[in-house]
Amino acid sequence: LVPARTEALEVSAAAAVLMDADTGEILFEKNADRRMLIASTTKLMTALVAAEYLDGDLSGTVEIKPQWTGIEGTSLYLEPGEKISLKTLFYGLLLHSGNDAAVALAEHLAGSEDAFVERMNARAQELGMNDTHFANCTGLPAAGHLTSACDIALMSRELILHHPDIRQFT
Repeated sequence: LVPARTEALEVSAAAAVLMDADTGEILFEKNADRRMLIASTTKLMTALVAAEYLDGDLSGTVEIKPQWTGIEGTSLYLEPGEKISLKTLFYGLLLHSGNDAAVALAEHLAGSEDAFVERMNARAQELGMNDTHFANCTGLPAAGHLTSACDIALMSRELILHHPDIRQFT
């Protein structure tokens, strides 16, 4: 056993949460429930929902549709008609933060980005992410697209505990 010690933490971030992934216990918090812009952290929920749609099976291939290309912001520069593995799309989503990879996964799995985002919001509520609302699967700026540090911790814990293979992409 290692004796616990308490020290004041100084964190420059506007909000922060340190959560024990095994127990869910909050070990440190600063403005934990403050609603803030999500940006590319959105892609963690995109990955969670996509992993659940696929039941962890990333062996498939996706043919890229024209509407999934040319998405604003960070991109994998997907080409219409290109055939790309689901595994590569996950790498593009989580390592490169590719907005086109996010949209391709969302529309391939749910039929439309709107349907996928509905599932993202439903999943957020199931996880108790009460300060979160998703407007898209990419994290591009949009009205009402917000979360909190506590909610990000809840979402991350779900990924770590129930989709440990996600670590190969992060």
